[in-house]
Amino acid sequence: MRRANPKSIVIWALVALVGAAGWTILAVSRGEEVSAAWMVAAALGSYAIAYRFYSRFIADRVLKVDKDRATPAERLNNGVDYHPTDRRVLLGHHFAAIAGAGPLVGPVLAAQMGYLPGTIWIIVGVIFAGAVQDMVTLFFSMRRDGKSLGQMAREEIGPVGGVAALVAVLLIMIILLAVLALVVVNALASSPWGTFSIAMTIPIALLMGFYLRVLRPGRVIEVSVIGVALLLLAIVSGSWVAESSWAGTFTLSPGTLVIWLVVYGFLASILPVWMLLAPRDYLSTFMKIGTIALMALGVFLTLPTLKADAITEFATSGTGPVFAGSLFPFVFITIACGALSGFHALVSSGTTPKMIQKETQVRMIGYGAMLMESFVAIMALVAASIIDPGLYFAMNAPAGVMGETVQSASQAVANLGYTISPDDLAAAAKAVEEESLVSRTGGAPTLAVGIAEIFSSVIGGAGMKAFWYHFAIMFEALFILTTVDAGTRVGRFMLQDMLGNVVKPFKDVSWKPGVWFASAVVVGGWGYFLWVGVHDPLGGINQLFPLFGIANQLLAAIALTVCTTLLIKSGRLKWAWVTGVPLAWDLIVTLTASWQKIFSSDPKVGFFAQRGVYQDAIERGEVRPPAKTMEDMHTVVTNSTVDGVIQAVFVILVLIVLADAIRVCVRAVRRPAATALAEVPYVKSELVAPAGLITTREEKTELAAAGAAPGAGS
Repeated sequence: MRRANPKSIVIWALVALVGAAGWTILAVSRGEEVSAAWMVAAALGSYAIAYRFYSRFIADRVLKVDKDRATPAERLNNGVDYHPTDRRVLLGHHFAAIAGAGPLVGPVLAAQMGYLPGTIWIIVGVIFAGAVQDMVTLFFSMRRDGKSLGQMAREEIGPVGGVAALVAVLLIMIILLAVLALVVVNALASSPWGTFSIAMTIPIALLMGFYLRVLRPGRVIEVSVIGVALLLLAIVSGSWVAESSWAGTFTLSPGTLVIWLVVYGFLASILPVWMLLAPRDYLSTFMKIGTIALMALGVFLTLPTLKADAITEFATSGTGPVFAGSLFPFVFITIACGALSGFHALVSSGTTPKMIQKETQVRMIGYGAMLMESFVAIMALVAASIIDPGLYFAMNAPAGVMGETVQSASQAVANLGYTISPDDLAAAAKAVEEESLVSRTGGAPTLAVGIAEIFSSVIGGAGMKAFWYHFAIMFEALFILTTVDAGTRVGRFMLQDMLGNVVKPFKDVSWKPGVWFASAVVVGGWGYFLWVGVHDPLGGINQLFPLFGIANQLLAAIALTVCTTLLIKSGRLKWAWVTGVPLAWDLIVTLTASWQKIFSSDPKVGFFAQRGVYQDAIERGEVRPPAKTMEDMHTVVTNSTVDGVIQAVFVILVLIVLADAIRVCVRAVRRPAATALAEVPYVKSELVAPAGLITTREEKTELAAAGAAPGAGS
């Protein structure tokens, strides 16, 4: 290991002091004004220390990445699914694929508990759990030709736990994709600006893909400049289109958007990865990172005050109007993707391991991309915490609590212990050119208001709030859509791996009949729930939405179980705590939450308790919100029953995987010589490529010897 020089020691000491100062201010300040800049400082300082030291420790000591070992992208390169991809483009693809709705809306909803619990979990959770899961899963999948998480479980744990994992992972995947697609539909419905801008990213991505592969191979900086320039033009043009005669063409109904999403998801799944998926995700990353970076800069320039409480009474009472349940375990479930997300493990064992050039890049792509997503979550929490608490609760509490007028909402907010006048609510809506902001639930509109507040303070003043608000809505849709397309391809890989256990040709993930069939099944699955959801307010994905957070975290439990098993089986028992500790915490949280959702007597929390309340009302002939008719009442009863049963099934499947994994781990410890791994044999790499974003002096020498351009791969 290289010994740190005095300059490096001073720099990292200053970074640590910045982070420590941020944490100190957030921890001790009560009752006085606190700048949001301290939250950003705590996050950035912590991320820098974690990436520099902890991720390097995991890569070098725990995983022992080998730059001389060929990756699947190099060994199996077929130009369709396996394709060595420039690390910068792949980082963009991976980040875009994992960063969906969770880091945007989860922290906004969790702000109901106050800004401090969410901040702690987002930062500590990502450092020791989320980024670790993503990085370790990517490494082990890469060592197994890019096998999916479920298939790795089947091969390494055994048929019982493996089959349970395969079934659980695929079912959860369909639910997660449908939820993400629903957020996109809600954001783009009747929005010509957003629809046009996002539609234009497809031809731009195709141009970038052909430019980089055919016209100017390896010229990543050139294609980045072209792509970003065209993206900015598309965004600006979107506002013009919205006010032109073309507005009707791009004003689509929810049903039409579902059809287009299904078609796009299918095409993105079957086309060569270099042609559409990777360049589009890379392009989207500029938009995502650029917006979040500008938000952070805006926070430091304007120093907005955190108006939310550090910890609210809802953290202990569990009676919050946004979502029911106490701080533990539900704040961890609600934030989900910003700290730990099982969905990420699917991407880390899906597209990314088939595209990565060198093993040494798992640190930047696996750990680094998750830190980037966590920072997105922090900025979302900042956006929710700098707006007036009265406006926050008026926007995020359901209509059943707030009523339908600004007068009723003002009174309801007062009943919660906060204050906002009807005139202030009307003025807030007028400022962003919306008819009303009352009960704009889901988190996305609140995030858009927060982003508009920050951006308008830097550029344009109050007169630009409406522009920035609608820009943020479009930004959120773009953010989430990239997860839907990559997730569909990952789902295709999972289904092909599963079917390959029965029909051998499916094991070849580029076998065209298998590609088309599996893609159609996956998009058909989430497309069905999405279609029913947009046509039935109580059906389809709306029925399954309450399962989203816990299902995602249960998926993380499966991923961490597989990672811990592989660490032990590969002779790394002394390092098993790296994934074992976050696994234990995740199980405590998710099993507690699952128990409450199944057995709680509170109808706001427990599925079956809610079923009982509505069933009793049916017998009395009463209609309760959100139902509007007796038919709706029966639908709510059905939905609650289905959610409760599915929740129980997911828990049982996870426990089966865990029990079988424990059996395998005990056997591996007792009889290490008899332990077999499904890892592919070593093949020496002929590829030269940097490990990080910045090429080191040694890497430049290697690239020069290989005849490659500095910073490129050869």
